Amino acid sequence: MKNRNGEKIGWIGGWLGGFIWALILGIVRLVQHRGYEGGIGLALVALGVFVVFSCAPWRRPAVAYWKLMLPIYAVFFVTVAWAVETYGGMKAAGLDWWSFSWVLPMLIPLGTAGRRTWNDYAAKEKV
Repeated sequence: MKNRNGEKIGWIGGWLGGFIWALILGIVRLVQHRGYEGGIGLALVALGVFVVFSCAPWRRPAVAYWKLMLPIYAVFFVTVAWAVETYGGMKAAGLDWWSFSWVLPMLIPLGTAGRRTWNDYAAKEKV
């Protein structure tokens, strides 16, 4: 089987890239002397990093991608809720429910790669 480092870098880099904003916001909250909010934000980022690595498809090669992505999405959405709350809620942040329309395209990977597994790609390489 060929080296699949590119796929591993894509998984880790893509998901961790999705949490960078929360890391920055957590640090900003700490600098603003809002330690509780900043601490929660940094804890959520740490949880996100943990979940990204623990749900990596090469660690569970027979599990469908959608099952591996669900915990990461869950932590991500909790992190979004934390961010909105740190701004004082949806109204104080100038948001309404339509502001979250970005969620639908963000869920596309659940459908496009959902049933596939890490082993599926390994089987194709042998052919």
